[in-house]
Amino acid sequence: MNLKTLSTGDYVVFFIYFVIVSSYGYWVYKRKHNADATSKDYFLAEGSLTWWAIGASLIASNISAEQFIGTSGSAFKMGLAISTYEWMAAITLIIVAAFFIPVYLKNKIFTMPQFLHQRYNSTVAMIMAIFWLLLYIVVNLMSILYLGALAISGISGLNIWLCVILLAVFSAFITLGGMKVIGYTDVIQVAVLILGGLMASYLALTLLSEKEGTTGLLNGFKILHSEASDHFHMIFKKDNPNYMDLPGLSVLIGGMWITNLNYWGCNQYITQRALGANLKTARGGILFAAFLKLLMPVIVVLPGIAAYLLYQKGMFHQEMMSASGVTDPNKAYPSLLNLLPTGLKGLSFAALTAAIVASLAGKANSIATIFTLDIYKKAIDPEASDKKLVNLGKVSVLVALALGVVLSFFIGNALMGEGKQGFQYIQEYTGFVSPGIFAMFILGFFWKKATSNAAMFATVGGFILSCFFKLLPRIADLSFLSPYGFSKDNGTGVYEIPFLDRMGFVFVICVVGMYIISKIDAARGIKTNGLEIEASMFKTSKGFLAGSLIITGIVVALYSIFW
Repeated sequence: MNLKTLSTGDYVVFFIYFVIVSSYGYWVYKRKHNADATSKDYFLAEGSLTWWAIGASLIASNISAEQFIGTSGSAFKMGLAISTYEWMAAITLIIVAAFFIPVYLKNKIFTMPQFLHQRYNSTVAMIMAIFWLLLYIVVNLMSILYLGALAISGISGLNIWLCVILLAVFSAFITLGGMKVIGYTDVIQVAVLILGGLMASYLALTLLSEKEGTTGLLNGFKILHSEASDHFHMIFKKDNPNYMDLPGLSVLIGGMWITNLNYWGCNQYITQRALGANLKTARGGILFAAFLKLLMPVIVVLPGIAAYLLYQKGMFHQEMMSASGVTDPNKAYPSLLNLLPTGLKGLSFAALTAAIVASLAGKANSIATIFTLDIYKKAIDPEASDKKLVNLGKVSVLVALALGVVLSFFIGNALMGEGKQGFQYIQEYTGFVSPGIFAMFILGFFWKKATSNAAMFATVGGFILSCFFKLLPRIADLSFLSPYGFSKDNGTGVYEIPFLDRMGFVFVICVVGMYIISKIDAARGIKTNGLEIEASMFKTSKGFLAGSLIITGIVVALYSIFW
């Protein structure tokens, strides 16, 4: 029997999901749409999203193909340690809600380039707007489309390139309705993806227990933990073959913080969900997202570890092979879903599609927002009407998705196929710009003396430094860093720096460089544009504080148990 097919029952379940999401999105659009809606209302859903819609939309936009496929693939290869991206993100979200969001809302900042324009100058803002567009399209949009299509093709048997096109078309329908439609349909998407993801975990643990002659989820987990014990460590030692991806304590005190704080606090794609709300609602939504983040490893990591053990026991060997005969971690999750019975397979297929479409819609909306409000309106047509901006935003969505499709065709397989870890590709190449961006933002927030020249150094210099550290092992022997854990032999005699540590080095250099340049500028009498900040902005409610302490306690307990 060919497992890579969906039965009639599966298609019925998927069709029901499609109709519900589309109908609800259309209802939201008709009920809340205003023919005279402003551009901010269209792009940000200003004032209309509730805390639960914000939290759900944050997770729906974040959890996509790179999590279901990429993270499960990384879990297949390296185990529970990949959960650090989820559990550390929960702590990061608390920090963003407490310290970043108040600054944005107090200063009426709606886009990240707007922040840079307001805090530094138009040149820095324009350069970063272009940077973000390229990053979102070339890295994020393309990877979501390619990995998502890879998964859907693996389950349905449809041609991968047809899947790429269908995903783009479905996403376009959702995105063209604006942020209100995205935000509210994301609530359904999150419910479906969590339910479908839990079904995959249930199946995996049940299979393991049955193979050992027992029954029950708990027995399945005990078997998994016992027989794949090497896959249940959160902190890698230097002799671990996966150390280059997650270099020891750097996930707790190093580059992981830069990755998470930049992603959750300085990223239009994410912060856009909260920037249209008031502070209380925004904080409530972000805290809700932090709680959901604690659950994500059960949905996207546990199935990958279970697939690894089942693979060791003789399952999935054919399904996991790439065209060249290499074991492909990205096929772990689809291989597992193919074992689900009729109906449940359709539900999981719908969950996977929900995750991909929600993320694509959010990314395309952010691309349109930055291009329309921060490039077109600022540099091309400052007098453009709101109606013209909204229409241009819709065109931008279609163009961005079309570019994502084309890039998937030409470079998707080269960068993320044939046994490569798609999730790690996204993290590493996003890390080429994130240290400089985060340095520029964090000093821009809390140090009024940071100048536009210093920001320019972090923007351009940070990217150049990242490229330099990436290429450095080819021209210099870095073995002297090995005793300190900052380099490791990649198996060919070349000592490379783990990309999380590279990000840490670049961030420190950018901060020091910004400090020195700002001091020089101050001596030359160059003025700065400080933001409006008051101590009272950072005061939180008792409910938010209680929730934050609970989340922090859970994360500490998880790291203590699985150290």
